[in-house]
Amino acid sequence: MMIVKFGGHAMKDEAGLFAHSIGLALSKGEKVIVVHGGGPQINSELSRLNIESTFVNGFRYTTEEIFAVVDQVLTKVVGPEVASNLVSNGIKAQSISGKDSRIFSGFPIEGLGKVGKISKVDIKPIQDLLDLQIVPVIAPIAVDDSGGSGLNVNADLAAAAISAAYDNSTLIIMTDVAGIYRNWPDENSLIREISSRELTKLKSSFSDGMLPKVEAALEAVDAGARTVRIIDGTNEKSFEEALLGYGGTLVHA
Repeated sequence: MMIVKFGGHAMKDEAGLFAHSIGLALSKGEKVIVVHGGGPQINSELSRLNIESTFVNGFRYTTEEIFAVVDQVLTKVVGPEVASNLVSNGIKAQSISGKDSRIFSGFPIEGLGKVGKISKVDIKPIQDLLDLQIVPVIAPIAVDDSGGSGLNVNADLAAAAISAAYDNSTLIIMTDVAGIYRNWPDENSLIREISSRELTKLKSSFSDGMLPKVEAALEAVDAGARTVRIIDGTNEKSFEEALLGYGGTLVHA
């Protein structure tokens, strides 16, 4: 089982590299689940609506007003576009909301508004699609266990939660950087391979956009994923390299 997180500027995908990568994995007999982000698209819509947005340790502080935009953009725009891209390239795919399909349940993280931490993953809606040879394309929105309209979940962490729910799964995080850097943005500080134990020791040194990627990798490994590989989704060779077992940053138990 391969869980692929698709996000960052990799999502521009003008050349159809993402669809090619998914098709390559499927041709090798892999079952594939896609979890997508949508930060640039959300930023654009918030800007259009003149809604200010701030970040705390790499997470978007989410008010009720911002959540409505996040939910709309991810479930009605980004997810369908990703699925449509796959379908137009001959891959059966369907976009679904983690909230509406009740895949994710969670609770608000203190100090982040309507940002959620996942407490439960129901894989049945995912498995139903996989059994039909359909690639699930999942928006990282969760049901709020405490009530309310729902929760905005970091896509890296949503992908990690699904990876943890499948034994012997591999998580690939496709983003717009080559991996985890010890000293971002110093390109010479890219970590090629690291154990979850060592990465935990370094965790406090990361900030901004790197922190959710580090947390996603650690959560997935701690919960049972064999490996987590973070790769540059804008590089046409990175996914092929990942299938062959190298490239980006590999985090293992």
